[in-house]
Amino acid sequence: MNDDVNNPPGKFISFEGGEGVGKSTQVALLRRRLAELGIPVMLTREPGGAPGAEEIRRLLLTGTPDKWDPMTEVLLFYAARVDHLNRTVLPALGRGTWVITDRYADSTIAYQGAGHGLDVAVVDEIHRIATGDFWPDLTIILDEDPALGLRRAMVRESTIDKEQREDRFEQMTVEFHQNLRQAFLNIAGQNPDRCRVVAASGTIAGVAGDIWQQVATAFSLD
Repeated sequence: MNDDVNNPPGKFISFEGGEGVGKSTQVALLRRRLAELGIPVMLTREPGGAPGAEEIRRLLLTGTPDKWDPMTEVLLFYAARVDHLNRTVLPALGRGTWVITDRYADSTIAYQGAGHGLDVAVVDEIHRIATGDFWPDLTIILDEDPALGLRRAMVRESTIDKEQREDRFEQMTVEFHQNLRQAFLNIAGQNPDRCRVVAASGTIAGVAGDIWQQVATAFSLD
């Protein structure tokens, strides 16, 4: 990627964490807070965020846990990610818009790496080839006991028609989700300049305040 892509005018913020930790709620609150400061900002998600990527999202998030093997999942996620970057994220950043995404590449490292046992070095290399090693300016990792998050996620999905539920990963084992939590914490420890861990177990307003403190400090905002 050229220098303009590696150093775009806008800022790129990702939210990560296990199932049911409240990412969707918190990204919306952060967007509102940034907009109140007059910062142009948009929300997006992975997998998805662009027409082709949204089609791949349904392939990945619906069906039985054993629907895909780990390498197939990684390649599908990166097909969606490249579409998302090229059609949505990079154009917005180039216009000076800040982009907040609900999940990015750390989720692939955690889910398909630690969760499914795929060599993380392989995922890293695919990321480098597919994206030019493009990473967010800041990553917020919401951390919570997987059992609590899963209960919340299952309640949410139970309100949706069975054929439309995006609950494939929620159906995986408790051990899988415990491994995810540790993987995200490991990612944070390995990337201290980019990642900030925020406890997700407080009130919505309290968690939002903790997130804002991290964002304001990272980007020198009032």
